Amino acid sequence: MATSSEVTRVLVVDDEENISYLVSSAMRNQGFNTKISRNGSEAIAHARSFNPHLIILDVMLPDVSGTDVFRQIRNQGIDTPVIFLSALGSTIDKVSGLNLGGDDYIVKPFVLEELIARSHALLRRAGLAVKPNLIEIDSLVIDVEAHRVWSNQVESHLSATEFNLLYYLASNVGKVMSRSQILDHVWQYDFDGDSSIIEAVVSNIRKKVDHTDPRLIHTVRGVGYTMRSAK
Repeated sequence: MATSSEVTRVLVVDDEENISYLVSSAMRNQGFNTKISRNGSEAIAHARSFNPHLIILDVMLPDVSGTDVFRQIRNQGIDTPVIFLSALGSTIDKVSGLNLGGDDYIVKPFVLEELIARSHALLRRAGLAVKPNLIEIDSLVIDVEAHRVWSNQVESHLSATEFNLLYYLASNVGKVMSRSQILDHVWQYDFDGDSSIIEAVVSNIRKKVDHTDPRLIHTVRGVGYTMRSAK
């Protein structure tokens, strides 16, 4: 078996770093593939390139308002479900966001568990498959919810960072992920220096789950890493 069904992608748009990090981390722990946009311009670009199944969109952004972002992506034919986040909690604000076409509206400060529950509910209503519990690539099996990994039916114990990097490559199987993309997604920060930290973690993963032929994880010299099925 090459791969399971596509992992659900969630775009988190918020200029407050603590909020975007917490929401993105919570979604990743649910098994979603996430990307963060810090402003409206990034959000519009990522809505095209990342092709998310769900967008969590802050209303108050530093450059383009969340409502303007919403209008622009809809004008481009992107009909991805959107949950608005806003510190504006009056009934008028909520009705305005929903009348604009938003699928849900959550007021800050919010309970993370409620946002997750509403995200799952919205994806179900939209007829989208919420992330698979298992990712299977040849002899590799990843249980996303339980954070467990098997190779050739033998369970391997990975650190949190090793699991996140393996999961990132597995959820983008067939694609070459650059070192900067891996750092941004797994470590959640921009990094312009020595990327040997990635090489060390990949080396550990290979020793634990990818040490027999045919190998799944491949180094693309000068670029990054990719995971490919041999089937």
